[in-house]
Amino acid sequence: MNADQNSALHVTTVPVRWSDFDRYGHIMNANYVEVAQEARLQFAEDEFTARGHDFAVFVRHLDVDYLRPVLPDTTELLIETQVVEIGNTSFTTRQEIKDRQGRVACVVECVQVAIDMTTERPRSITQKEVKILTRAEDVDQLESGDVGK
Repeated sequence: MNADQNSALHVTTVPVRWSDFDRYGHIMNANYVEVAQEARLQFAEDEFTARGHDFAVFVRHLDVDYLRPVLPDTTELLIETQVVEIGNTSFTTRQEIKDRQGRVACVVECVQVAIDMTTERPRSITQKEVKILTRAEDVDQLESGDVGK
């Protein structure tokens, strides 16, 4: 699957804290990674936990592209998260972090690996998880047993 096949976005906001800024008056580079993590956790809460589905993952790789500084006149950041690739055991999200004017300040791509918590090893992503990750319209039918596994 690629980004063209999954145009669904998860959108959340994260408040900016005074400690996010450096002495030059813009958000420190490491804090963009923290903001992206908060948005991915909210994505997992909204899409998996809210459905009663445990989905343990760990971050395998991060790619962060800083495009413009976020200045102190921004009180919250808008983060759009999209699943752009799904493999056998991993998936990749692309996140755009936007300032108060809606301008993209940073793009974070994150490869996450599904984990079997018993063995602490990577495991295959299930069909249900693929449907949740792609926000398939029939995911609720799958949960109720109306659609095959």
